[in-house]
Amino acid sequence: MTAILADIGGTNTRVALADGKQVRPNSIAKFHNAEFDGLEPILIRYLNEAGITSVEGACVAAAGPVRHGVAEMTNLSWIIDHPLLTRATGARHVAILNDLQAQGQALGHIATEFLRPVVEAPAVPNASMLVVGLGTGVNAAPVHNTPWGRVVPPSECGHVSMPIRSDADLRLAHFIETYGEHAHGFAGVEDALAGRGMEHLYAFVTKEAGAMQPRTSAEIIAALTAGEAHAVETARLYTRILGSTLGNLALTHLPYGGIFLIGGMSRAMTPYLAEMGLADAICDKGRFGDFLRAFPVWIVEDDFAALTGCAAYLANGGQG
Repeated sequence: MTAILADIGGTNTRVALADGKQVRPNSIAKFHNAEFDGLEPILIRYLNEAGITSVEGACVAAAGPVRHGVAEMTNLSWIIDHPLLTRATGARHVAILNDLQAQGQALGHIATEFLRPVVEAPAVPNASMLVVGLGTGVNAAPVHNTPWGRVVPPSECGHVSMPIRSDADLRLAHFIETYGEHAHGFAGVEDALAGRGMEHLYAFVTKEAGAMQPRTSAEIIAALTAGEAHAVETARLYTRILGSTLGNLALTHLPYGGIFLIGGMSRAMTPYLAEMGLADAICDKGRFGDFLRAFPVWIVEDDFAALTGCAAYLANGGQG
């Protein structure tokens, strides 16, 4: 099957062609979402520029909830459904996945050089896994291999409550509830761990120090690289909240096959997670601390893994 694939994030959409499970490496193109009013014109433009009139299959990974074959983007005002994909591509076999579902379908098809370990532990072959996205948004999904094929249930767990372990965490949660243009009266995991979450944490750290200094996430990472004290403290806070969140998810899903972190924030924080105590933060669960040391953690450095997941899902007969 020749298929068109799309990975739709909050900021960019990546489009590619695939032959069965194999994505054509030289076919990948990136589009800035702000330049389009939806996915359909992106797909039409891509196919026109490639000189292709139709394809057999189409599968998209959307950063938002998918219900009854309809995706509603969390950080875009786009709605994507089967008629749109058929109209734009001519494909008869179409599927719409949540972006984390696509990432989960990609596990096992990612080259080892694109997997960087940050917490060491032996992975159990064919066991359940967990994929966690840290970027413009935050989400996670379990990955289960069954005799009937791989199952990656949809999830929107990035919007659960931010974990609180101390009085300072409670102050942070109250701060996040009202700070910034995205404030919505609630401190969720995404509000602490997405790109804007890093900005929230830095503003809180500097406010606690006596003079709040708003910065973008890119500026904070640059300051962290330079060793700036507030940026270092922000990174430690980010790592602790991430670890607590991963510990909660690991206890829920028991991913003996490993935890896989994807997205721009995970890659930006890769050099710092181990030294800032990610493993200990994951295991900060009282008497279950030692139990949580059984789960390895990797950073996925393949920026096109979601496209691979879409191709694998279609090639395996996936629908929906």
